[in-house]
This record gives sequence, structure tokens and C-alpha cells, in this order.
Amino acid sequence: MRGLLSSHRREQTYPPPVPEKLTNFISGKHVPPVNGNYLDLIEPGTGLKVADVPDSAVADVNAAVAAAQAAFPAWSATPALERSRILSRIGALLEANKDKLAAAESRDTGKPISLAREVDIPRTATNFNAFAGIILNTSSDFHAFDRGGVPGAMDTEGFNYTLRKPRGVAGLIAPWNLPLYLLTWKIAPALATGNTAVCKPSEVTPTTASMLADLCNEAGLPAGVLNIVHGRGQTAGGALVTHPDVPTISFTGSTAVGRWIGKECGDRLKRVSLELGGKNPFVVFADADLDKAVTTAARAAFSNQGQICLCGSRLLLHESIADKFTADLVARAKALTPGDPSDPATRFGALTGAAHLQKVDGMVRQACELGGRVLCGGAKADPALLPARCKGGSYYLPTVIEGLDPTCAIEQEEIFGPVVTIQRFKTDDEAVKLANGTCYGLASTIFTRDLNRAHAMAARIESGLVWVNCWMVRDLRTPFGGMKQSGVGREGGQDAIKFFTEPKNVCIGL
Repeated sequence: MRGLLSSHRREQTYPPPVPEKLTNFISGKHVPPVNGNYLDLIEPGTGLKVADVPDSAVADVNAAVAAAQAAFPAWSATPALERSRILSRIGALLEANKDKLAAAESRDTGKPISLAREVDIPRTATNFNAFAGIILNTSSDFHAFDRGGVPGAMDTEGFNYTLRKPRGVAGLIAPWNLPLYLLTWKIAPALATGNTAVCKPSEVTPTTASMLADLCNEAGLPAGVLNIVHGRGQTAGGALVTHPDVPTISFTGSTAVGRWIGKECGDRLKRVSLELGGKNPFVVFADADLDKAVTTAARAAFSNQGQICLCGSRLLLHESIADKFTADLVARAKALTPGDPSDPATRFGALTGAAHLQKVDGMVRQACELGGRVLCGGAKADPALLPARCKGGSYYLPTVIEGLDPTCAIEQEEIFGPVVTIQRFKTDDEAVKLANGTCYGLASTIFTRDLNRAHAMAARIESGLVWVNCWMVRDLRTPFGGMKQSGVGREGGQDAIKFFTEPKNVCIGL
């Protein structure tokens, strides 16, 4: 399959990199953690330490929140046009520094540098550019008095209008799989609407957040508007979630952590958005364009080594096409050769960390114990087949499994790796039952040439996003979020504008 095979560089001995030391970013300056403690940053593609990351605690979060509070009055009063111009400058700088940012993202995450260069970093620039435009095209609601329908309004002329004001300091917590992509998905609308922000990137993929801080300074973003505190979720993240002066929390990550954040925010009456896990169905009917469907299914299963919450991890195939479809998918999976993430020819990289590698491997072993048949993969990559510098990295083979009970743990729990399972169905009703048969409801994909069936299935499947004959096509103006245990709330477009602002109704009697 063209473009999927990784080239192997000549074997040679690579010296370990010289570790760098990252800092927090507070009030426009890079500062060390107050406690002087650091965490090791391990490159997943090599298993080598590449940097020290601040192991921040309450004191660092307090300082960042104080800086954001101090900057809020001036930033919230800045005209939308000026905020838009600054966001556009940040977007332009992200585009201008695409190669450096992509190299850092690839190093931290283990994803192929080609993916970071072609998707992740361009999307970060788009996030800023999109909300730079959206904030200039946001209108207020207006309601003339309905004299015939509202008691007390019969003898009064007048109208209502709605003001939307920024809420204050926003706490933004992003995951490790799409570090800058998802962090800026939160930063851009928060800043566009006049809020200030304190961000907590993942401690295992922190580098591009630090680079973003420098670009924001270069773009002229006032000090304190954006602050970045590195550290672990239990300490730095927990301090941000529970801080009394942070009224808004946006979190993307696991359902388990999201449940804790939701409880803490509920107890404190904070506004919270939670974009959590997914166990997404990819449904293929007999009348589908099968070549397009299998190509898309392979991309949906194995992009970013399966470490995307939107991945199509559960393939639901009509029984009449299941055998051929499965054989074609397995062939594509076998053609994905793990390689050095820094090699532009690599299309399949490393998992983000040794611990995650062990989790994925453990779940595949459990699938075998439950009667699953591994059609390809099902093991860690052979170090002997990897480039020299990658032999200590976290590589797992693309894996296809069939024969599992749809109610078993492997079909119900998010694996978050390059593992896809296959179930077969006979009728549309059976497909819907399988699609909805988990506690998650983030995304789904349907392949069919029947437009009536597509609309009917889209309405019946319980997910926040439905793709028909495509996958991962995003319009940033549309609402994004999940149902059931995939999250609470929506972000994107006007939904993000509403999330980061407080509505106030003004009633004018004439």
C-alpha cells in the first residue's frame, strides 16, 4: 500500500540526547517551579530521557492564577478586533514555525513527524485563525416583548437583549495524544472571548506548549493572559480544578479523571466541559463503497497509533461483506511498519510511553483469554526490526481481533492503541444495537450508499458526532462533544463562545 511502508536508515549508534530543562510560563516569563522539583521527560520513540519537566504544585498554580486575574480586566476590555488580530498573529507564527513544532511534537509523542507536520501543527494554527474570525461574527440575541403571550407585559412596550461577558480565569487541561492541537482548541476560544487562561499540558508531552508561550509573546499577547503550568494531574491539575478563583474548567482526557473533575466542579458550582473517552463504532453496510470504506477504516483504526479519542475502534460489518473487508483491512494493517518517528518516511510510530505500551499489550492478551482471534499484530514490535536508536522505544504492531463477545471488557473499554475489533451484523436494527452497546457515545462512522439509511442510522446511533462515508472531517464551527460517559458539554464555534462567556439578559421597558 503506497505511502505506508517505513524506510529504514542505515544502522548506527546514536548517543543519548542532552536533556533540556523546561519551565513554567507565568505573567509572560519563563520561571522554574517553586519547589525546584522536576520530572523526567522520556522520548517514546527511543526510551531515552530528553528533558526535565517542572513537577509543579499548588504554589505554581496560585501564581499563575494570580497573574491571569491581574491581566483579566485589561484583556476583557480589549476590543474584539484587537483580540482577533493578536490571535491571527499567533496563528501565523505557528504556521511559520511548523517544522520546529512538528519535530518537538513527534519527539514527545512518538507520532510520525509527517503526521505532526501535515495535521497536528496546521490544525493548531487553524484553531487560532478560526476563532479570530468567529469572535468578529458573534451576535447578541434580541427579543421584542410578546404582548399577547407573557403575563405582565400586556401594558408595556419594550424588548430584551442578551449580553455575553467573559467569565474570568479559565483552567484548560489537555491530554498527551494531540498535545498542541487540543490545547489550542481550548486556548483560542477562551482568549477570543476575553478570558485569561491557566493551562496544564500533559507532563509527558509538554514541549510544544512551552514553544507556544514564546510565540504568544512574539505576537504581542499581554503578559498574564496566557499562563502555562507543567506537572502531574494529581498535583498541578488538581490544584487548578479546585482553585476558588478559576470559575471555568475545560478538560480533555480519560473518563475516570473526567468523572473526578466533574464532581469537584459540581461541588464548587463551576462551569465545566468534559471531552472524555470513546469506543467508537465504524459501521459498514453491504452497499458501501468498499474500497473507500476499508481505506478509511484503516486510517480510523491506526492513525496516531490508534491514540485518538475519535478512532473507529469497533468495526461493525454486514455479514455479506465481512470476510473480504476483513482480509483487506488485515493486509493494510500488516503493511504498516513501525519506524523512527523522526523519519519523514515513517507512517506508523511509537505509543506514547512504556506504561501505555504495557496497558495495550495487556488488553490484547486479555482479549485472547476471552476467546478473541488475533488476525494480525497482537504483540510488541521486534526491536531487531527497528532502527538502532529506536530499539528501546514503545512500539506495538497494528492489531485486528475478531470473535469476541460484544459485551466483554475488550469491546466495552477504551484501549487507546492500534487495536480494532470486528463484529458482524445482519440487519440495521442489529447494527444499531451493537453501535449503542457501550457506555460511550463520542463518535461514529457509517458507510452506505443509501441516503435514507444514512439519515436513519445517524439519528438512531447515540454519539455526539456521526460521519457518513468519511472520517475525521472537522468544521470548527460545529459542536464537538460526546454523549453518555464520553463527556459533558459541547465546544466549537458558537458553542465554545457560549461556554466561555456568561449571558446576561437586559430587559428594557419603553
